Amino acid sequence: MSPPDEISRRQFLAAGAAALTFAGGATVLQAERVSPTTAAGKRKVPAMTATPLFGPYGSSAIASIDRLVGHGANAIWFHGFNTKVFDACAKHHVAPCVEFKTFRADYSKRPDLVPIGVDGRPIRHGRLLQGVCLSKKDFLDQIEQHLLDGVRQYQPVGIWLDYLSYAGWFETPHPDLQESCFCPDCIADFCEASGVDATTPAEILAKHHTQWTAHKCQRIARFGEHYARIIRRHLPGCIVGAYMCPWTPAEFDGALTRIFAQDYTLLAPAIDVFTPLIYAKKSGRCSNWGCTFVQHARQFVPPDRKVQPILDLLDFPDSLQAVAACPTPAWGLQLFGGAQVFADPAKAKIFADAVGRMRQTLDRSVQ
Repeated sequence: MSPPDEISRRQFLAAGAAALTFAGGATVLQAERVSPTTAAGKRKVPAMTATPLFGPYGSSAIASIDRLVGHGANAIWFHGFNTKVFDACAKHHVAPCVEFKTFRADYSKRPDLVPIGVDGRPIRHGRLLQGVCLSKKDFLDQIEQHLLDGVRQYQPVGIWLDYLSYAGWFETPHPDLQESCFCPDCIADFCEASGVDATTPAEILAKHHTQWTAHKCQRIARFGEHYARIIRRHLPGCIVGAYMCPWTPAEFDGALTRIFAQDYTLLAPAIDVFTPLIYAKKSGRCSNWGCTFVQHARQFVPPDRKVQPILDLLDFPDSLQAVAACPTPAWGLQLFGGAQVFADPAKAKIFADAVGRMRQTLDRSVQ
């Protein structure tokens, strides 16, 4: 990381809740907050913004993009490096934020990517499962190339790493939590890194479970750091976010680290903004779950990192209003499926009111 890049990151992390407000109360990224890139012919790259980001997740939101700024939104999150969305964001002065898929794949096309479970066989899975065997170098090379292609061509305000974890699925009240991956290559990697002599999943879990969990968390953190380094090398000032399992470290017998290998402290050097998936109805939780998480996050998220939940349209407006009323402010929010909200003036006003309330809380928190 170059010194100027490090300075901009520190300014971002320290500034936190500073807002840029235009006439009419709409908060957006100001035009002067961009700087030219060194590569000829590329668009301008937004400098790291201290402004909390609010807006919908999903490229379909560009159909109502002209209404976003007037209703409290200043960003759109969308899958991949989508030229059409980048162009719409540039036209309407909305921050483009990319959701970048890491460790998720179509197992029907690549069955070899299914992680190996404790019985030596591929883990149980349906359509909804994230995670791959992290010893498949060809797949990892593809991910890296896709990221490189994107950061060389586009200049998002932020890139959120998705599925940066071991295998599992948490958008359900009753998750099927399975230890993985115990393929010969992953076991050999563990033994070499940890100085352990073990050959079977049973032996590892019986005698070296703590080291196994630590190894998995360190492995995920190294991937996160590697991807963040690529992003910052090509896009100094770009926010690096990560979508997270929305559980506290103690829930489900420590499954956040034990199963998904997501350790906030280890990930913090790479990640600026942590985004837990607060999908209340899908997860069998109550509507104030988002506020509860944000309040508890102070106990396990490093204090110089931001927490920005993504909420679900299925929980609108209760979940949104609960987060807006929370005494502990989140650093903005995302709304999955939020395009429908901005297509409806009444719902868009609810969003705008919630964002306005959150901004007031954020302003008070830094005074």
